[in-house]
Amino acid sequence: MTQEEIIQASTDPEFLGYLEIREKDVLESKNISGLYEVLDSLLILDLAEDRINKIYETILIVAFNNIEQKLKNKTKLSLDNDDIYYIRAFYEHSIEKWSRDDYKGAKELFFILSQIVEDDTLLKALNIKLLACNDSEDMEKFYDEKIEHQQLARDEKYGYFLLDFKFDTEKYLDENTQKLQKIYKELRPLLGV
Repeated sequence: MTQEEIIQASTDPEFLGYLEIREKDVLESKNISGLYEVLDSLLILDLAEDRINKIYETILIVAFNNIEQKLKNKTKLSLDNDDIYYIRAFYEHSIEKWSRDDYKGAKELFFILSQIVEDDTLLKALNIKLLACNDSEDMEKFYDEKIEHQQLARDEKYGYFLLDFKFDTEKYLDENTQKLQKIYKELRPLLGV
C-alpha cells in the first residue's frame, strides 16, 4: 500500500466498519489466517494499540494450542496452508523474547520450532538463532553484524523470516554441530519425550 492508500483506508468509514466486523469475526472463530490479516491491517493503519494487542494475544493462544497438538501427535509443520501462521507466531514470539534479553525463553521457542518445522532453509536459520540465544548474543548486535540486510529473493512464504547471514551458514552449522547436539539434548524434555 502507498502512503496515500493507507491514509485513505484509515479515514474510510466503510473500510473501518468492515475491519471492525472482520476483527470480531476472527476473534470468535480463532481463524489464524484471518487473525493475521486483521493484525496486519491494524498495524499498517496504525490503529489502537489495545486492539492490536488483543489480536496478537489471540494469535499466540491459537498458535501455542496448535503447536502443542502437533507435538503430542508428533507431526511436523510445513510452510503451506495455515501452518505458516503458526510458525510465524512462534517465530515472532521467539524474536520478541530475544529482543527483551530473555535468551532462555527464546532459545526454548527456537528449539521447539526446529523440532516441528519441515523446511531445511528455515531450519538452518532457526538453528543459527538457537545458537545465538544459547550464547546470550544481543539481538540487535546480532542483527547488525550477522544478518544479511538484503535477503535473497525467495518464495513469498519465506517473507516472514530472516534467513540470510553475512557468513557461510553451512560451514557455521558444521563447526557448531556438537554444540547444537548438546543444546538439543538439554532441551529435549520440552518435547515431552
